[in-house]
Amino acid sequence: MIFSRAAFRRTVLAASALAGVAFSPAIAAGPAAVEPVEVSARPISQFKIGHEEKQFGPLEFVGGLEMTSKSRNFGALSAFRFLKAGSDFIGVADTGYWFFGTMARDADRRPAAVQNFRMQQMVDQSGQPIDEKWEVDAEGLAVKDGVATVGFERNHRVAQFRLDPPNMKAPFKQLDFLVPARELRQNRGFETVTHANANGQHEGGLVVVSEKSLDKSGNIYAAIIEGPHKGVFTVKRNGDFDITDGAFLPDGDLLLLERSFTMAGGLKTRLRRIHGESVEKGAVADGPVLLDADMGYQIDNMEGLDVWTRDDGALMVSLISDDNHSILQRNLYLEFILHQD
Repeated sequence: MIFSRAAFRRTVLAASALAGVAFSPAIAAGPAAVEPVEVSARPISQFKIGHEEKQFGPLEFVGGLEMTSKSRNFGALSAFRFLKAGSDFIGVADTGYWFFGTMARDADRRPAAVQNFRMQQMVDQSGQPIDEKWEVDAEGLAVKDGVATVGFERNHRVAQFRLDPPNMKAPFKQLDFLVPARELRQNRGFETVTHANANGQHEGGLVVVSEKSLDKSGNIYAAIIEGPHKGVFTVKRNGDFDITDGAFLPDGDLLLLERSFTMAGGLKTRLRRIHGESVEKGAVADGPVLLDADMGYQIDNMEGLDVWTRDDGALMVSLISDDNHSILQRNLYLEFILHQD
């Protein structure tokens, strides 16, 4: 495959970033002010570069945005959830920031702009901003009933915060994530934090999945940490892909976002549908691949996923990327309809 110069630079940078050597911006000391951030957004009309096709297996590409900002804190977007379907959202950046905003749409319901974007640094119990990256490497997010639950790497923990944007305070509770801490790799912790279906076997309880903390069989550690069937399970590792986020579908299956990087194959992203009945204590969960995209598509370091229902009943899948605060990577928002057979 012949790469453009820009694509080659992005590939090389992705190698260093995914290895954990990307630089983060400096974080100012003092009270955690809310920073309004002006975000410029360039529409993405093609998912496969140079092709007009919209259908990719069961997924139909709706549209996307390439987002930029002059703010030095904008970027490193690791996880997000819509608070209002397809509109208002909250997220976490792995540099220790909350972010909030609204997705604006055109007359055809396609994403058109990001409005009212704000960022606020995470704080400690005294209300002071946390400067140490290893303490605030936020990677996963779930939201329910006024509570935001965040998965952190490096200093591995799953913590809960009162949902009060943009006046987020220190966590009020830490949860037992059940997976033995010795099994969690430093930079491969809980990237997926999601609530199971309220009417399913886990009764809306929290499920966490690590990025690449492997058991002796080479499968990925995960756990049901709330509900009547709490316990550790694993996700079958499929190829050289690691898990970067996930959310449950209405039928109880678990949709996982996965990422791969190799020098030979470059950067890839994938969506895999895990059978809901295999998300169970002691089980090895697995399921089919729905989407597989390489650098011939509009992807970057895809890290965040949410599933929501549009006002016309369409089941939507939204993805965001983490640019690692690099000028050679991009902050992307991508949106698909997931067609159910």
